[in-house]
Amino acid sequence: MDAAYLKSKHESSLPYDQYLSTGTPQQRDDWQRIYDQTKLTDAQQNLIGSFTRRVNIIAMSGIWCGDCAQQGPLIQRIAQANPDVLDLRWLDRDQHNDLQEHVQVNGGNRVPVLIFCAEDYELAGWYGDRTLSRYRAIAQRQLGPSCAMPGAPVDQDELAATLQDWLDQIERIHLLLRLSTRLRQLHND
Repeated sequence: MDAAYLKSKHESSLPYDQYLSTGTPQQRDDWQRIYDQTKLTDAQQNLIGSFTRRVNIIAMSGIWCGDCAQQGPLIQRIAQANPDVLDLRWLDRDQHNDLQEHVQVNGGNRVPVLIFCAEDYELAGWYGDRTLSRYRAIAQRQLGPSCAMPGAPVDQDELAATLQDWLDQIERIHLLLRLSTRLRQLHND
């Protein structure tokens, strides 16, 4: 995954609203319900607002996916808190198999997966599937399907913990880029 390839994937990706419009009315409602249920704390908002190094983010997702419906809106909340720095775009996993095969988790095509790129699209890292908080909540329940149905109720504490997990990953990448010798030399900082 070189920079030119990642740039082309990012440029062909969709903004959140356009991505959601590819789904059915029920799928859009499922995503919107979680989005409406989720808010950033003042501390989270301030942290994200302090980010200065641009991060281009490609979100591999499935509009039909229960985990995506529960985590995608959280990721969107984070990105929209500083859109000049966090450029989040969305791709359908099944329409981009060439990229998906590079970010398989445990030998499978799992979603959501975020691919983090520097301002010049050099790969900075990727993270995906479920966050630790999501896995803990699912393990605690140990009933029903391993992937909740889109639209299923989600506990507010679980949402808050999962939001923080995603924020921690994005902050990690931002700091990696902020402290990058290559980028510090480029920006004289």
